[in-house]
Amino acid sequence: MPRYAFKIEYHGGPFAGWQRQADQPSVQGAVEAALAKLEPGPHTIAAAGRTDAGVHATGQVAHADLTKDWDPFRLSEALNYHLRPAPVAILTCARVEDEFHSRFSAQERRYLFRLVQRRAPATHDRGLVWQVLNPLDIEAMREGAAHLIGHHDFTTFRSTMCQSNSPVKTLDEIRVEAIDIPHGREVRFHLRARSFLHNQVRSIVGTLERVGAGSWPPERVGEALAARDRAACGPVCPPQGLYLSAVGYPSDPFA
Repeated sequence: MPRYAFKIEYHGGPFAGWQRQADQPSVQGAVEAALAKLEPGPHTIAAAGRTDAGVHATGQVAHADLTKDWDPFRLSEALNYHLRPAPVAILTCARVEDEFHSRFSAQERRYLFRLVQRRAPATHDRGLVWQVLNPLDIEAMREGAAHLIGHHDFTTFRSTMCQSNSPVKTLDEIRVEAIDIPHGREVRFHLRARSFLHNQVRSIVGTLERVGAGSWPPERVGEALAARDRAACGPVCPPQGLYLSAVGYPSDPFA
């Protein structure tokens, strides 16, 4: 059976997350239903990351085994036709080797978190950003983020429902970027690692926001990490600002 990889973009607002659920809409369910319109099912697709309810993606990667030898462009066009009007799009599609696995072949994952700091309500980006009202100290957040880069036990920044076998991860990058917008500023957090724990990114961003707001000194982030205690974490920020932005492989399947 030929295997195909898909690069997928979606707005997470209407969905209970990526993973298929019996009684709630999911991104996986939407794509599998579209595949069933093209070939008899049931279909099961695997993804690089199981994003939570309300989380978006601009570079999710998934794969599926099909019976027909599809032209990748025609396959992506047909899926996009059947995905309408759901806010899910197949950006590109590629035929891949049988050994390729969207999750287990991945070498890194990149997440973007968008935070908007301004008094006026968000309009165009409503549901796509986390909005805070008070000014944030960007340099203090960068100083706090530096404590988290590297190989650490991230128990403090891990959901109690996390199913990972180990809390030890290597965080390769946290970059805090500030962009001026009308009457405010957008702060973008770029995070890169081979893999992440459940709620790790949202826990980190929520904690760094406390640093930026002046409620935490930057060094408290390092102390919270060393505590290896979920109670030492700052607040978990809401999901609507989080995006799975890219997945890296030894060889780009879409090159």
